[in-house]
Amino acid sequence: MNSPRADVVVIGAGQAGLSAAFHLQRRGLDFEVLDAEEGPGGAWRHRWKSLRMATVNGISDLPGIAKPAIDPREPSSEFLTRYFRDYEKELGLQVQRPVKVSSVSREDDDPAGRLLVSTSRGDWSAAAVINATGTWTRPFWPIYPGQSTFRGRQLHVADYVSAEEFAGKHVIVVGGGISAVGLLDEISLVTTTSWFTRREPVWRDAEFDAKAGHDAVALVEDRVRQGLPPQSVVSVTGLIWTPSLRAAAARGALNRQPVFTSIEPDGVRLANGGHLAADVILWATGFRAELEHLAPLHLRGPGGGIAMDGTQVAGEPRVHLVGYGPSSSTIGANRAGRAAVSAILKLPGIRPRAETVNWG
Repeated sequence: MNSPRADVVVIGAGQAGLSAAFHLQRRGLDFEVLDAEEGPGGAWRHRWKSLRMATVNGISDLPGIAKPAIDPREPSSEFLTRYFRDYEKELGLQVQRPVKVSSVSREDDDPAGRLLVSTSRGDWSAAAVINATGTWTRPFWPIYPGQSTFRGRQLHVADYVSAEEFAGKHVIVVGGGISAVGLLDEISLVTTTSWFTRREPVWRDAEFDAKAGHDAVALVEDRVRQGLPPQSVVSVTGLIWTPSLRAAAARGALNRQPVFTSIEPDGVRLANGGHLAADVILWATGFRAELEHLAPLHLRGPGGGIAMDGTQVAGEPRVHLVGYGPSSSTIGANRAGRAAVSAILKLPGIRPRAETVNWG
C-alpha cells in the first residue's frame, strides 16, 4: 500500500509547529500536522497550575490571528491550551492526534527524493519535514555520585505540581534558569529551601532591548551553525529581577551555593566538605531537544549537535528544526516557522497547489 503523500509533514503542534502550519497554509502547500498530544496546547498542557500568565516568560502571539485578552491570574496551561485550540479551529487545521512519530528516514538515495515518516498511525511520504517536537518530553537529569542512595524524593520540574506537597520538608533546587528561581520563589513561601547552581547566576535589572535580545540569539545561532549542542537563550541573557524575585531574595531563598559534590542518603555533600540534610531534590536542570525519531537520518556531527543553516539542517535541506536552539524561545519559534516554509519553497519539486491564503 502506498503511503499518503504531502509536500510537508510538520511533527508537533506547539507554538513552533502551529506557526509553521500557518505559513504552509498561507503559501498554498499541501501539508499534514502530526501531534503526539491528546489535544491542543503542546507542552503547555502539562505545566503546573501555579504558573500563571502574569509570570510566564514572554508568550508571543501566533502569526495571523491576535492573541485574546489575558487574565494575568489564569494558569498558563489553561489559557494557552484554549488559545492554541481556537487558533487551530479558526485556521481550519486538521491536526492528526494523537500520533507518535517513531522515525524519519530517506525513501531512497536521491538527495532530492522523499522522506518516510513512520508513526503510530502508519506512514506518510513527504518532500520535506518540519520538526517541531520541542523539549518537554526529554527532561535532563544530571548524574552525581551517590544519587541512587538518596532516601528522599527526587523529581524534575517536568513532574512538579505545587509547592504545598513539600510543606515541612527541606527542598534543594538545582539549576540556574527561570524555572529554578520561579520555583524557589513558590516553594520558599511554604517551607525551607537551598539553591545550587554550577555557575554563578547573572542577573539583570531590566528586560532586554531589541539589540540585546538579537545579540543573545546570535550567540546561540553561532553554536548550532558550528554543529555544537545548543545552549538555552537564558544561559546567554541571564535572569531578570522581578518584584516577586526580589522578595524571594529578601527572605534568603536566592542565596545560591556552588553545586554539591555528591548525594548521600539523607542529603548532599557540599563543595566545602560540609553536609546538608534534605528531604527533596528538585532538578530544574532543563530539557534536551526531542530528536530521537530523526536518528535514521544521521544528522548529528562530531561536535554532538546538528549543524544548522537557519532552520535548515545543513547536511539535509529537506529537514527543518523549529523550536531548536535559537528558535526555542517563543518569539524565535514564530520566526522559525516562517523561515522554514520560505526555505522549503526553494526545494526542487515543491510547487504551491493552491492560491495564497491571506490572514490578517
